[in-house]
This record gives sequence, structure tokens and C-alpha cells, in this order.
Amino acid sequence: MTRTLPSPVATGPDERFGPRLWGLLLVLAGNMLIDALEVSVAVVALPAIGTDLGQPPTVTQWAMTGFAAGFGGLLLFGARVVTLLGRRRVYLAALLAFAAASALSALAHDPWLLLATRLLKGFCAALTAPTGLAIITSTFPEGRPRSRAVSVYTLFGAGGFTAGLVLSGWLTETSWRWAFAFPAPVVLLLFALGLRLIPGEPPGTAKGTGPGVASAPKGRGAVSDMRLPPRGRDQPPRRRAWTTTARRYDIPGALTFLGALLALVQGITQLPAHGWSDPRAVGPLCTAALFALAFWQIEHRSAHPLLAIGPSLRRNPALIRSAAGAACLNGSYLGLLFVLTYQTQTLAGWSPLRTALALLPAAAPPALTAPAAGRLVARFGAPPLIAAGAACAFAGCLLQLRPHAWPLDYPGRMLPTLLLIGAAFVLSFAALNMQAMSRLAPADRLTGSGLYQTAVQLAALLAVALVAALLAAHAPTPGAGPAAAAAACRPALTLVAALGFLGLLVGLTGLIRTPPPPSSLHHGE
Repeated sequence: MTRTLPSPVATGPDERFGPRLWGLLLVLAGNMLIDALEVSVAVVALPAIGTDLGQPPTVTQWAMTGFAAGFGGLLLFGARVVTLLGRRRVYLAALLAFAAASALSALAHDPWLLLATRLLKGFCAALTAPTGLAIITSTFPEGRPRSRAVSVYTLFGAGGFTAGLVLSGWLTETSWRWAFAFPAPVVLLLFALGLRLIPGEPPGTAKGTGPGVASAPKGRGAVSDMRLPPRGRDQPPRRRAWTTTARRYDIPGALTFLGALLALVQGITQLPAHGWSDPRAVGPLCTAALFALAFWQIEHRSAHPLLAIGPSLRRNPALIRSAAGAACLNGSYLGLLFVLTYQTQTLAGWSPLRTALALLPAAAPPALTAPAAGRLVARFGAPPLIAAGAACAFAGCLLQLRPHAWPLDYPGRMLPTLLLIGAAFVLSFAALNMQAMSRLAPADRLTGSGLYQTAVQLAALLAVALVAALLAAHAPTPGAGPAAAAAACRPALTLVAALGFLGLLVGLTGLIRTPPPPSSLHHGE
């Protein structure tokens, strides 16, 4: 690995980007696009994965939920890793791991190897997505250059889902394995550029300090407290060093939290086939409960907990409403896409590319309008936009609950639903993000942002798992026609609509004005 280079800076009286800044932005935004397209890549490829591996939707759903579990389940742990090891080192290592996981996932012939690679890719995204934005804010000069860089970064992230649909549809026409493999060479190219362009820590920033991590004593290096402790009689030095490191990173907390999520999804998806009396379904659910209890105990006793939720965060209604609203929006959207992909490819026999193009009316509008999202919020305010977006999402979900005619009616049934979902994201997604951060004190912003993003990812995880379980539980009898199979999707669509309705209720509560929490009164909006 090459040496750490000094941070590139903008030059010139008009603060235009120099070549190095443009190169750095290309690396960061390009990787953000790859992170964002990972979910949509799996959506269109799911039926092909099931056919190739001979697995039902309750197993193939791990291609979607595995990535969400790695991202949402390890996001707070990833922030801790970046804080302790430094942005450059972690970012570059995550790029290499992401490329390796992409290649392995394309070669997988076992669903559990595919799950492992998706988990790893989700964790890599948890390391790089927030770190890329942090690098931008510390490297690009404040003012127009930084705002322009953040806009480009956001645009690439918003466009990633749309790009993933189209690329996956096109590549899955040949094989779903190409859809999972193509990020590998792209990320390796970004890694090669990043070696030269990603700067080290900004001056005055010490690794090993940050929210939830005890700072090194004054006058010492950032990792001085990570040295081996004095030799003791009861414990060898290496074991004590490992114990200290594990507690500092909160590795037990991260593992128990992730274990609870994975066990919960496994239990949910096993219920349709085995029922409540079978250990294959009840066992994972009990394991999830035990892991959750262990996680709570670890966090309660830890000196450096991952969930350092102070009173100011617990009493912040804007953050809580935004996290709940974004969770409902994202969960209902991905649950709906899971059902629609099943209907179009498995039942109607559409090709992957046709399915991907059919889903674009929901995915493209948020990407196209992302640059104007801030102006929209500034003009109308976040709460009205959130409520209007939630109403659009709920209306779109309700359209899918009408009596189902066959063959599939795209212009009269599916297209209006997708347009309403797209409108929901245009109106409310940026507003939810901005509202979540608007009343946070500076010291709480890192933790608050992590909690918000974790809620968004975990909603996708649980919604897709529940939808897959409902599709399996109400599957028609063998030999039933496509019309009967489409009608059997109604329970899953009812769940999606219920999430949309819950999101609408959360959005409407935001129209009731509440005073800001005391901790934010002196920090501005």
C-alpha cells in the first residue's frame, strides 16, 4: 500500500476543483453508487437465483436481506471501527473485501455461501458509505465546493438503485452470476485510484477518539491505551490484550446484535414450512430472543457501548418520527418489489430486463429529482412533505389490494402503484433525512445518524423476510394457474399496505408541532 498522501485542496480564486479533487470525488461517489445498487441488483435476480440453486423464495430472500443485515446490523460497529483505525485504512480495506465478496458471490453454488458474501458486502457498505461523506466534509473546502461535492455524492447514491435495476436486468438475461460479479472489477479500479487519492486523517484528528470511545490521555498517542497491559499472574498478556480490544470495539455487542437479526429472519422464514411446533422454526426465534437479551446486557454494562443513546436522543421526537417514517417507507417499498418481481417473472414469465424496466417508474424519479430535494424541503418544510409522501405510498399499496385480474395489468394496476411510490420518495425521503438531523446537538449527530440508517435497513430486512414467509404460507396448491397464484399474493400485499398505513400515521403526527428538546435549543436547526 502506498504512503498516505496529503489532503488535496481546491485551488484558484473561484475555488474550482483541481484534477485531484475530481479524482477523489470520482472514487467516493463511484463507490457510493456501487453500494446503492447492491439491493436492486438482487431484486431482479431473485427468481433466477431460485431456479439455478433450486431454492424457494424463503431461501433466496437472503440475497436481499443478507446485505441489509450486514449494512444495518453492523453500521454502528462500522462507525466504531472507522473511529479507531482511521478513515483511509478502513475505506481501502473495505473496497478490497467488497471486490472479493462480489467474486465469491458470483461463484456460489450454495445459498449459505451466497448469504455470507452478501453479509460481508453489507458490512463493507456500512464502512464506506458514511466514511465517504466524512472524507468529503473534511477534504473539500467549505462553501460551494463542498456543497457541489455533497450534491454529486448524493446524486450517485440516489441513482445507484435505478442503475442496479437496469444492469441487473440486462446481465441476468445471461446469468444472475454476472449481475453479482460485475462490481468486482469496478471496485478494484476504485481501489487503485483510492490508493493515490484518498487522504489520511485531517490534521488534529486522532484515531481512537470519537463518540462512545474513551479518548487517550493528553500527551499520548491515539493508540497508547491499546498497548499490552502489564503481565499479570492470572491472565496471559495476549489474552488481556484481546479482551481490551474486544471491549473497546464492542465486538460482543456487534456479534450478538447481528446474531439476533439473522436468527429472527431464519425463524420467520421457517414458520410457513414447519409451523410453531417444530424446533426448526421455534429454535431460531428463541435464539434471536437470547441474542437480543445478551446484547442488551452487554450494552448496559459496557464502558464503550455501540448504542450510546443519551436522554437527548430518547427525547427527540423529530429523530424518532423520521426513523419510523423512513423505516415504513423503505420496508413497504422493498416488500412490494419482492412481490412484484415474483408476479412478473415467476407467474407472468417476464424476462429479467423487462421486469427491471417495468420497475423504473418507482426508482427513476427519486434519482432525477435528488439535486432539487433540498430546495423542495426549504420551500415547503419537512413535515408536510413527509405526510404527503406517506399518503402517496399508502395509496400505491392500496391499489395492489384490488381484486386481481389475470393476465397482469401493467398500465392499469402496476404502473400507477409504481408512480405513486416514486412520488412518495421524491416528496419525503430527503425530508425524512433532514428532519432526523435537524434538532440534534452536534455531539449527538453521529449516533443519531447511525440509528436512523440502522432503522431504515432493518425495516427492509424484516419486511422482505415477512413477505417471503407470507408468500410461502399462502402458496397455491400444485397445478394451480397463475391467476390463483397471483390471488395468493394478497396476504403479502396486505402486510405491505399495513406498513404504508403505519408510515402515514407517523407522517401525520409530524404535522402536530412539538417544541424542540432542551439539548437542541442552543444548537440551532
